[in-house]
Amino acid sequence: MSDETRPSNRPATFREVFGQREYRAVFAASALSWLGDYISKAAVTVIVYHESQSVALSAAAFAISYLPWLVGGPLLATLAERYPYRTVMVACDLLRMALIALILIPGLPVPVMLVILFVATLANPPSQAARSALMPLILPGDKLVVGLSLNNSTGQAAQVAGYALGATIAAFNPRAAILVDVCTFLASALLIWFGTRHRPPAMTDAHRSNLLRETGEGFRLVFGQPVLRGIALLVFSAMLFSIVPEGLAAAWAQEKAGGGAAGGYQALIMAANPVGFIIGGLTMARLVPPSVRQLLVRPFAVLSPLVLVPALFNPSPVVVALLAAISGFAVAGLMPVANGLFVQALPHGYRARAFGVMATGVQLMQGAAVLVTGVLAERFDIPPVVGVWSIGGVVLMLVMVSKWPSAQQFDVAIAEAAKSRPPADAEERPPAQRGPSSHRPAHAQP
Repeated sequence: MSDETRPSNRPATFREVFGQREYRAVFAASALSWLGDYISKAAVTVIVYHESQSVALSAAAFAISYLPWLVGGPLLATLAERYPYRTVMVACDLLRMALIALILIPGLPVPVMLVILFVATLANPPSQAARSALMPLILPGDKLVVGLSLNNSTGQAAQVAGYALGATIAAFNPRAAILVDVCTFLASALLIWFGTRHRPPAMTDAHRSNLLRETGEGFRLVFGQPVLRGIALLVFSAMLFSIVPEGLAAAWAQEKAGGGAAGGYQALIMAANPVGFIIGGLTMARLVPPSVRQLLVRPFAVLSPLVLVPALFNPSPVVVALLAAISGFAVAGLMPVANGLFVQALPHGYRARAFGVMATGVQLMQGAAVLVTGVLAERFDIPPVVGVWSIGGVVLMLVMVSKWPSAQQFDVAIAEAAKSRPPADAEERPPAQRGPSSHRPAHAQP
């Protein structure tokens, strides 16, 4: 069913989303890349530990994938505007495939491994930015929100499955897990090249200046436009709370159980948030009408820290996991709506740069939340730290939702952004998707 014939308030179906040939290719390529990444992450930590017998170096091998976003994510994401999105994604996949394959060389020194891993992860920001910018070009209307929900949920599922598979394979042959990652990058490149069509670069030669200035334009757009700023601040704030139980899971489980049971409780707490996120994302995308999803953004934003406040009462690890799962469900309920509105309110030519800004902000917020609560937990018990942190979160989220843009503001921003859409893209969309009235039959519908 096309967007112009679907009832205005009925959510798009998974069948309609997967009916888009280009989305099928992007979805499959992303799922393979994510799965391979998490498998290799688990395996590389084992290889580094076996070679060095150093826990610190093993942890560094795991954490190094976050560095590109922290040291230059927005700058690297800007590259995706300069070249065709398909070319960027394929080139990044092939580069990572070649670099990760070097780790298969026997006897490779650990420092060299870490350098290879760091260089390979530099391809993550432009690749992910190009994919994010391509999504609104291939999925119109509510299909975009459903597609984003599917991507988010699949990414969480790939994390859980990838770590489990990677740890299992690495127990027998760590380099076999690396080979799996190499193959997933090759498969991803082939799917993108043959499954999506060529589009010209979003940024023309006339608009190029230098990477620093172009990156700065992305920051000015996100934080200078009221609608985009409202979405960004809400998303960044939400990242400060649901991640905390996962980040403190190891110490929390040791304090509550100790001994052999601690490992099982740690795994339970760490898996709870991703599982809640998966269930929430799929449920909201498929069963909840678009207008209702948008009405739930404010309550879900407040619920995400509110549900963690009972940590004050020192509940059992099972209850902690349940609270973390509900918090993950709440975040999943608001994120696809916020993402869908955000990308539609972005002018063409800024989507990849804005993605770099948002992805870096999310990484910083999550890292800061775990770091600060971890430092506090060194001096105080974990339950009151998480409970009081979450109370502060409720206050913060109440402030953020008070600044959430109105439906009319979303309409105006989306209509303005639609004017920048390239002609080829506009021709592919049905007439109902071209005018501002199509964005909100009753509410601001993405």
